[in-house]
Amino acid sequence: MNKRLVFLTPLAIALGLGLILFTAIGKDPTKLETARLNDPIPAFNLKSLADNSQQFSEKDLIGKVSLLNVWATWCPSCRVEHSYLNVLANQGVRIIGLNYKDERVAALTWLEKLGNPYAFTIYDPHGKLGFDLGVYGAPETYVVDQYGVVRYRHVGVVDERIWNQALKPVVEKYSPTVPKQQSKVQSKPQPKLQTK
Repeated sequence: MNKRLVFLTPLAIALGLGLILFTAIGKDPTKLETARLNDPIPAFNLKSLADNSQQFSEKDLIGKVSLLNVWATWCPSCRVEHSYLNVLANQGVRIIGLNYKDERVAALTWLEKLGNPYAFTIYDPHGKLGFDLGVYGAPETYVVDQYGVVRYRHVGVVDERIWNQALKPVVEKYSPTVPKQQSKVQSKPQPKLQTK
């Protein structure tokens, strides 16, 4: 009986691991589930990266649809996406930075050298807000609607393809549209020219 148990235990473990690996094959790691989807941004009170005396809270994400971009200087993929974030910011996309488990001086130097696409940057040196959001690592980008509700999460680099196919449609869906008002000014009839 003991010989069977010795033989069957490693076999059962190997089969279990094989099953786990088999179910994970083909899954896109950028489509991780978001625990916060359709929930408000968690309450927080953290300092600004740029100004240690300034505080931000979840209320600062209310008012306009925004991208909340989780980044850090230790993250090579963050460097890859940074130039495209600058492009989006120059096109008028509101991007809020969440500097995640990073050193303040290194992060400020990074923004000075590479450009600053962020309307403001929340400094999260211990990863508390990141943890509450369910951040796996950097970069991660969330679409937050004008009410401060998380509407989408992208794990990985934001580039032109990701923007156009995944993020932009969500931003547009939740952006309030202002109906075009018809002009109330009517054109005056032109006087007829008299000919002799």
